[in-house]
Amino acid sequence: MLGVGEETPSRFDLLSMVKKHSNLLGKTVVEEEDASDVEMDGQFWHDVFDLYFVRGKESKRRQDDDLLFFVRKWLDKLVGESFSEVDWRRSFYLNMIAHTSYSVTVAICSQQVLRNRQVGQDTPLSSIYKIVKTVYASPSRVNFHLDSKKEVETTPAYPDICFAIDDFDSTFDAVVLTDTDLCYCVLLNALDGAGFPSETDTNDSCSSNKLPLGVDTNSMRIKNCKLTLFSGFVSYQMVRDAYDDGHSRFGSLLSVGHSSGKTDRLYMKGPGGRGEVEVAVSGVTAKHAYAAAAATSTSDEEMIPLKCCLMSITLPWEHIAHDLLFKRSPPMNL
Repeated sequence: MLGVGEETPSRFDLLSMVKKHSNLLGKTVVEEEDASDVEMDGQFWHDVFDLYFVRGKESKRRQDDDLLFFVRKWLDKLVGESFSEVDWRRSFYLNMIAHTSYSVTVAICSQQVLRNRQVGQDTPLSSIYKIVKTVYASPSRVNFHLDSKKEVETTPAYPDICFAIDDFDSTFDAVVLTDTDLCYCVLLNALDGAGFPSETDTNDSCSSNKLPLGVDTNSMRIKNCKLTLFSGFVSYQMVRDAYDDGHSRFGSLLSVGHSSGKTDRLYMKGPGGRGEVEVAVSGVTAKHAYAAAAATSTSDEEMIPLKCCLMSITLPWEHIAHDLLFKRSPPMNL
């Protein structure tokens, strides 16, 4: 890719090249005219990977995580045997995802607020309670055992990417649905890092005054240094019904897997079936929680406060990569 004496391209320039050759992202059936010669060229992706994550100026100056991931072409071939066994295209996208910064927002909102948001898409969401936490992208899935020991088992997740919250029980201990009008909301935002190089800033920082990656030189549109990759919500009644019945009455929206303890797993699908959220749901027995629920409840049905602790968010890698490169819609704000 580089000739003798040529300067190493910036991450901004490299990602601009990647965008031109990312027509295959998210396509299960590839037409011959869709795939460019460069997009199928392993040497191109090897060179981009090397310049972006190994030899590039930004990767040396930034205090990036030095852990790199390699995707194998065949399951029975080890990467160490030969670099020709590496799928460099997928490896580049995976590391772009892994070296980007993310935060998850868990909030309790009223159904009326969500309805107002649907009417006016630019209306900020006001929450009754909110927690924002940094999360990390991983090609491995963390399976939590919902018992007193809270054992953890790690299994491969790729081609899905998992964002796990190890301390979910303590982090979201106060996230309790205490009224039938309330909804449980989850947002995943990408914020900074490898997916957001600026045009002239060698530190890749979105907090700088430089133009970020999303500048389209033809239309001069500037991409936000914050992207919402996942947004989903469920009402109290949906959670309650799934919790009571032990199975979903809402098709692909909710399902519950019972554990041996008092806490159940609730799986929530994103809009259009995109992505999955795993939540630990338990009934709250504290007297003050029941008192608060009784004071606000307008239903004849017994009100059970439900504590909802987010355990993980899972998304296909191609959806994340596509959004990091091309998404232009403004982020959701809580």
